[in-house]
Amino acid sequence: MDNQEDDSKAMILLMGLRRCGKSSICKVVFHNMQPLDTLYLESTSNPSVEHFSTLIDLAVMELPGQLNYFEPSYDSERLFKNVGGLVYVIDSQDEYMNAITNLAMIIEYAHKVNPKINIEVLIHKVDGLSEDFKVDAQRDIMQRTGEELLELGLDGVQVSFYLTSIFDHSIYEAFSRIVQKLIPEISYLENMLDNLIQHSKIEKAFLFDINSKIYVSTDSNPVDIQVYEVCAEFVDVTIDLFNLYKAQSAGVTSSGADGKEVAKPQRELKSVSELGNGVMIYLKQMIRGLALVALIRPNGADVDSCLTIADYNVDTFKQGLTELWANAVIKRPEPVQEELE
Repeated sequence: MDNQEDDSKAMILLMGLRRCGKSSICKVVFHNMQPLDTLYLESTSNPSVEHFSTLIDLAVMELPGQLNYFEPSYDSERLFKNVGGLVYVIDSQDEYMNAITNLAMIIEYAHKVNPKINIEVLIHKVDGLSEDFKVDAQRDIMQRTGEELLELGLDGVQVSFYLTSIFDHSIYEAFSRIVQKLIPEISYLENMLDNLIQHSKIEKAFLFDINSKIYVSTDSNPVDIQVYEVCAEFVDVTIDLFNLYKAQSAGVTSSGADGKEVAKPQRELKSVSELGNGVMIYLKQMIRGLALVALIRPNGADVDSCLTIADYNVDTFKQGLTELWANAVIKRPEPVQEELE
């Protein structure tokens, strides 16, 4: 397998036994496929790669469950050595002891050749389980995985577990947290967002990848899954309306005063709406396919004034984000922060 074109990218390996849901996850998260349509997908027979470019260039490689990656003819060392994260999918509605044994074997090898690799486990297809059974399944899988690793002398290896389903936003939430671990400067982005909400009447802010609805960063306040769902759905609605009313003149050229052709600027993706509880939801395009989505609570203040301040501060945040990406090092720019109102 030739991975040369992906060597410059952060890589995530998506693994698991056959029919555990790997292909469905890729199609739903990276191709916006409707969850019910994944029922007709064929089982993956060859490795496939999805590309994800925001603040980092990321490749997600899905590996077929039936292949044995530890055969002498397979370059397993190279496969695991150059990846940032291993995401292993366990079907919570199936007998999962074989999956846990397989997971432990993979962790043993992966950790040996790449001690810095992040190990992530998706306890998948939980939409068919009751709330009590979800908790029991998670506890049982975590305990059995810990026992397997202890027998292998790997009790110090950190493993993160997520309850996921393609029929709700849990799979996006899980991938958001997984991707964030591969952005070395994520704490600086969090500080920038904290600074933004501190100087505006914003109570929660997300930096979304608008194509996948993964958020690459958020402020330090806890994430409420319902708030995240509202923001993710607002991204979808905004893009649908934006594409529906696309201006014909966007991106075309016109003659300037000197007779030279001048390109008209592309329309900016921006939307503001008021929710039933009086909270304003605000979306504005950033860089590299990113959009800032924020919840603004006026609390009796003038709405227009709140939005004016938010516009100013978000524009300043965008300028800082542009500088950080251009320099390939995410910093916390003091001049930008000082300009916030």
